[in-house]
Amino acid sequence: MKTNYLHRIVLTVIMTFIFTGCSKSETSDTSTANPEPVATAVASAAACSAPAWASLNGGTTGGGAATPTIVTTYDALKAAIQNKSVKVIQVNGTITIPSGGRIPFQDQTGKTLFGSANARLVSTDQTQDNSGIIYIKRCNNIIIRNLIFEGPGAYDVDGWDNATLDACNNVWVDHCEFRDGVDGNFDIKNTSDYITVSYCKFTYLKPPKAGGSGGADDHRFTNLIGSGDGATADRGHLRITFARCWWAAGCVARMPRVRFGQVHIVNSYFNSTASKSCVQAGFEANLLIESNVFENVKNPVDLMDKTSTAVQLKGNTLTGTSGTAAGNGVTAFTPPYSITILNASGVKATVTASAGATLTGNTCSAL
Repeated sequence: MKTNYLHRIVLTVIMTFIFTGCSKSETSDTSTANPEPVATAVASAAACSAPAWASLNGGTTGGGAATPTIVTTYDALKAAIQNKSVKVIQVNGTITIPSGGRIPFQDQTGKTLFGSANARLVSTDQTQDNSGIIYIKRCNNIIIRNLIFEGPGAYDVDGWDNATLDACNNVWVDHCEFRDGVDGNFDIKNTSDYITVSYCKFTYLKPPKAGGSGGADDHRFTNLIGSGDGATADRGHLRITFARCWWAAGCVARMPRVRFGQVHIVNSYFNSTASKSCVQAGFEANLLIESNVFENVKNPVDLMDKTSTAVQLKGNTLTGTSGTAAGNGVTAFTPPYSITILNASGVKATVTASAGATLTGNTCSAL
């Protein structure tokens, strides 16, 4: 009896120790899990690879699973962008770019810039020299996601875009909203290549300012691909996909305007009643315009001076449109990648529900 009693005491002590240890482990795990939303977002992004053109040439992964540097001020944002050792930047809240404070993001490889829910980068300057938010030059393997880039409104003074890609390779711009840029919303130029723009929204919510030195009283021209007919170094470059994007209220033209590039515009929605021309096919442009929806817009496809290489339309839906909406009779390039292409009947609902900065952080998107 005594032996059994001692056995019971020993067993009780052992079980108490085990349960106490388990309880401590659970408490410890909970206390160290405070940054879980960031960790989850990073894990999702790290497991994700860029689709379409940005999937080629080695692919696009940005800063991968590096721990995010969180920024809430202009100075912190600029420092993190320009610090090559910082690989992932998380923007929280609204950051105002001071006059002349356009951020140069140059000569870097492997970086991700993303916003938490409702993160915005805002510029209020409409002058030629001091406008613009960010200028990305000679960078490779970059991801920009879930940010609102908000300018002060269109004003034709040969100012700066909200954002520009200049001589960059393998860039994925995903779930961003570009609105009210001075010169444009988002331009891509100077031999930039292997670019995917997915689930992005382009819009103008502020009235244009007339009387600028450039001569256009309404310069709500949203996206320019290639800087000029004379930029012949762009031949063989500017391979870009616009997938599930939305050219929304206020856009007048350049949705996009393309020179030289092989550009795939797919599963996107155009519904700006202010439009004068939507997709503009410029010098030596090679365009595949596939399974999009054009609704209540003018000139869905503008062949301009008819110097494009190829302009092919395939499976698009046009409702309430006017003006030109035909290709040039030449078959466009065949995309050397595979993505899921929605039937045009499902495009409007998908795009209006998801395009823009609609995520909560660095969450992976798929096509």
